[in-house]
Amino acid sequence: MHSSSTATLRREDLTSLFSRSGEVRERIGLEIENAVVDPDTGRGIPYSAPNGIRDLLEALLVEFDGEPLRDDGHLTGLTTGTGMTVTLEHGGALEYASAPTSDLATAVADMRHVMGRFAEVAGRFGHAVVPGANLPFDRLRDVSWVPKPRGAVMREHFDRLGEDGAEGPVVMALTLSTQTTLDYTSAEDLAEKLRVQVAASPVVSALFVNSPLAGGEVTGLRSRRRKSWLKADPSRCGLLRVGLREAMAVDDFVEWALAFPMIYRRTAGGCHPAGDRPFGAVLEDGFPDGSAPTWDDWLSHLSQLWTDVRVRGTLELRAPDGPPYPHIPAVPALWVGLTYHRPSRLAAWDLLRGCSADALEHTMRELPVKGLSAMVGDVPARELGGELVRLAREGLAARVEAGLERPEVLGYLDPIEEVVATGTTFADHVVRRWEGEFDRDPAHYVAAFRV
Repeated sequence: MHSSSTATLRREDLTSLFSRSGEVRERIGLEIENAVVDPDTGRGIPYSAPNGIRDLLEALLVEFDGEPLRDDGHLTGLTTGTGMTVTLEHGGALEYASAPTSDLATAVADMRHVMGRFAEVAGRFGHAVVPGANLPFDRLRDVSWVPKPRGAVMREHFDRLGEDGAEGPVVMALTLSTQTTLDYTSAEDLAEKLRVQVAASPVVSALFVNSPLAGGEVTGLRSRRRKSWLKADPSRCGLLRVGLREAMAVDDFVEWALAFPMIYRRTAGGCHPAGDRPFGAVLEDGFPDGSAPTWDDWLSHLSQLWTDVRVRGTLELRAPDGPPYPHIPAVPALWVGLTYHRPSRLAAWDLLRGCSADALEHTMRELPVKGLSAMVGDVPARELGGELVRLAREGLAARVEAGLERPEVLGYLDPIEEVVATGTTFADHVVRRWEGEFDRDPAHYVAAFRV
């Protein structure tokens, strides 16, 4: 790690974030974004309303004996001594970020425990906690923005992009996800894991499509969330092309990241636009105000690159829609099985290495509508998805055999094995239930999908 967060940044410092020394454990982290909604209308709860999200956060501070996280004086999250954090997304969604664990069953058990407590506390306010992939009954014009200064800067950034940024505010306010964070142990290990994760991400997205409703209507999409990401500054989102290289060097990734400008920068004077010059140019000549970039600026810049696999001190896997609450463990189970068992990882790369970046991006454009029927080159995503699930199961079984996991983790993959076997996605189930047993009533939807 860099010795000082505020010292002037040098070019040779940039790669130190990705260096590893000594024994490095492969751990597992979960991040789950949850809508907090009115149980009758399904609409998100505003931040500042009486008994709103701010008041809920105050109650969670007490519940978890946490330390407050504030943004420009506003309460926007909490952290605990265990390493867990709870933060707000820009539209008021509640994000749970776990402390890292060494095994999947512990990660899932911790998540279930915390999410249950979220639901219990929210229930005291008359609210429901609903994970998944989006807020299906809210419209952008009705969003009550959380008072985070960077949010306004980001919305201005998306507005300047025109059509390429048209869905950026939707992503900020109305989409949800279930993300997995995994480790790498060396530069070589980073490259080997990253290429598989990047290549697999469009297929994994197709397996988990789960956002067919928006504004209370059936959209004709299986993933409204993935559709929105296509127009949220696509140059810094989606497929991390550099990660597909057979033997990506850390310098390759750094050079890729240096080509982008920062969107916002935090200083003692607050959060403000960082200018339109690439970070590489800022590294040479400084920011428009004459100040030099620091280590904190480098970390912040990397957090403003939203590829489906985000590379920082860890590998953050962001591609899939959040599934229904009972099936959340399928997401980390798939990624852990494919990533942390080297034979499965190498077999997955052999399966996917022939997929060009252009073909994978074509899949990403198809999957919001087609889901499992999207094509990856000339192979259906459903077929490749079935192979990835099989390899993940083999990887998990090997970890169980080695004493790294408990046998129960094998069952976590059952929901997506069923998706592959039947061809019926989570999104398809939502539409059928919405137009059938739910009778298009948001209260029925919330009752079915809340924690």
